[in-house]
Amino acid sequence: MWETLQHAEWVATLAESRWLYGLISVVHYCSLFFCVGTIVLLDLRILDIANHNRALAALAEQLRPSTWIGFGFAMVSGFLLFATEAGDYAAVTPFRVKMLIIVMAVIFTLIVQWNVAKWDRAPVMPIAAKLLAVASIVLWLGAILVGVEIAPITGLG
Repeated sequence: MWETLQHAEWVATLAESRWLYGLISVVHYCSLFFCVGTIVLLDLRILDIANHNRALAALAEQLRPSTWIGFGFAMVSGFLLFATEAGDYAAVTPFRVKMLIIVMAVIFTLIVQWNVAKWDRAPVMPIAAKLLAVASIVLWLGAILVGVEIAPITGLG
């Protein structure tokens, strides 16, 4: 299945075009850091480290569109980059670990976003909220670190 994707004509064109592959790489990294940056900003507010002057729910509402637009661009551009060497990426453990970490990070991000309004009304930030925020930060940064190490470990990318 992955080999078929990898050898599709449009994927071959993408893989052979240095400027197009480079453009998609830039879009991927920028959107990823935009997405993760907005998530971490909200997590830092939950931890009472940043944005003390903004209500948690207001900050979450302001960041939510940017977070998910960035995530959407990161997913599409990531898929396009993956497609160029799909058979090889799908077979290596570091890539699989990265995908697992991203799934877990998205789940934690959704849990945080679903509970923001409730936590904002609480007199004190619940410890569970702070633990979720720390876990979210660790997972997103872990996904980035594993992603950066895929090329040196496997020779892909």
